Amino acid sequence: MKIAFLTAGGIAPCLSSSIGGLIHAYNFLAPDAELIGYLNGYQGLLLGRSYSFPQAVREKHEIFYRFGGSPIGNSRVKLTNVADCVKRGLVKEGEIPLKVAADQLVADGVTILHTIGGDDTNTTAADLAAYLHENGYELTVVGLPKTVDNDVYPIQQTLGAWTAAEQGARFFRNVANENTTSVRQLIIHEVMGRHCGWLTARTAWDYRQSLHEYDWLPEALLHQIRWDVDAVWVPELAVDMEAEVERLNKKMDQHDSVNVFLSEGAGVDAIVAEIERSTGKPVPRDAFGHVRLDEVNVGQWFAKELKNKLGAEKVLVQKSGYFARSAAPNKADLDLIIKSCAHAARSALDGISGVAGLDEDKDGKMNTIAFPRIKGGKPFDYEQNWFREMLFEIGQPLGKPSAEH
Repeated sequence: MKIAFLTAGGIAPCLSSSIGGLIHAYNFLAPDAELIGYLNGYQGLLLGRSYSFPQAVREKHEIFYRFGGSPIGNSRVKLTNVADCVKRGLVKEGEIPLKVAADQLVADGVTILHTIGGDDTNTTAADLAAYLHENGYELTVVGLPKTVDNDVYPIQQTLGAWTAAEQGARFFRNVANENTTSVRQLIIHEVMGRHCGWLTARTAWDYRQSLHEYDWLPEALLHQIRWDVDAVWVPELAVDMEAEVERLNKKMDQHDSVNVFLSEGAGVDAIVAEIERSTGKPVPRDAFGHVRLDEVNVGQWFAKELKNKLGAEKVLVQKSGYFARSAAPNKADLDLIIKSCAHAARSALDGISGVAGLDEDKDGKMNTIAFPRIKGGKPFDYEQNWFREMLFEIGQPLGKPSAEH
């Protein structure tokens, strides 16, 4: 028996640990199976590039738990985007990427494939699983749900998201000290989250919780209010700029600084429309059709909008994304990863394809969720008590749902 792993999409604090967790599970469930990893995700599968895990590595699987990133590498490849695969030299003109991938799996003698990634990775896995089934290939495909955005239907909690929020909060604990470098300081903390505001909201919540660890000294001007969060803007809620400027100006007058936590996808549709209208050119998109957010630069757009309106003397935009997503998992995430890997391995050996995760439709129980049920773009539930209470404490109205939601 040969079992293959691949990691794909952006990195998250679970990839290396998921490899370790799967190795650990198979050491018990299928100790004689050969384990391989396709290098750089679906790219390695198309090109036939793989690595075989020797016994010496299998005996030290726990070392994977201490690392972020993925030792076997990632890439963003959509197997149904034929033109992109040809353009990148992953297949030849006239070849069908799904067939090339399937043929490679057969040539390698793979009986089980584990895909570790977000909604794009697992919807691509679904396309591959469907192709294999339709064409008589005997192969089980079981995915693991990785994304720091926590935005995959119907997964209750995706792997790596808790850690990313915790690390984003840690990142801002240092950045927040920049409020002492000038008068009327505006700091925008741009957090990952294309469609979903969960990570931004949870990062803000974790950061505010961490403020309780400080020994504040108001008599020496070390008062929590200057380090606190003043606004949390997420894609699901419309930003009433006029009302927010009025509210934030009062905060700026009171404590000489304003800290905004901003999702990278907040207001992005309106910003993209404005950019395309002014330039007459479409904003570049990736192989999955997503706008390349680096081309949009949401944080800088809001910075320009707010600088003069808040009379800010200094504006600082800081992105915690790469810092947060590159970490090794915290204990809560690692426990969930190991549990998910054990379930994924058992499911694979039973011949059940799908995504191993906490199923919202089954009261959050671990389940192998059929691929057709997996879908990205799940919005953040801003009605949750912890989020509403945080907004109340910082004086921000909940507001109305955005046009996109």
